[in-house]
Amino acid sequence: MAAALLIRLRCSSILSRPSSSISIRSLSSTHNAPPPSRRHPPPPPHDFSSSCAFLGSWEKPDDPRVAQARLDHLRKDYKRQVKQLRREYAHDVELLRVEKQRKDEARREAARLANEQRRAAKAAAAETRAAERIAFQEEFRQTLLKERAEKLELWRARELQREKKKAEQKELLLRQSSMWVAEEKSEKRILDAITAITAL
Repeated sequence: MAAALLIRLRCSSILSRPSSSISIRSLSSTHNAPPPSRRHPPPPPHDFSSSCAFLGSWEKPDDPRVAQARLDHLRKDYKRQVKQLRREYAHDVELLRVEKQRKDEARREAARLANEQRRAAKAAAAETRAAERIAFQEEFRQTLLKERAEKLELWRARELQREKKKAEQKELLLRQSSMWVAEEKSEKRILDAITAITAL
């Protein structure tokens, strides 16, 4: 019983060794892995401004009146510097306002010029289209006039041809009616005319 238990413990220890070695190996591989690369480069080192001259400049004098005078002098100097800084700040703000106003005016002027150019281009295009339309209408009118003149000339030629044919037929009829027919031949002519009419 004890021997079987000892054999079972040895088998379990042998079977458990690879998993422990694998886990240690995986931990060591993850520990030795290179760090992930940065998406953005690191920021540059910050340059701190130098400390103010007022910091650490106070030395306690023995006489309180001297201390009060120095304190008043420091306060006046501080007010003067603050006033100068405010004046410079106001000047910078005014310069920025003037620059912004100048840029706005330049942008408005550029927009106005662009609008004028666009309107001029539209007007030129409209004038070109109007001129083309007028030219087309004039060409169409000339074509119609030419066709009407040709039709009128053709109609006149046809009328002249018809009048000429009528005149020729009338002349032929006059010639035929003016011919003298003898009495002995008149009956034959009448019969020929009747037979020709009935044949038609």
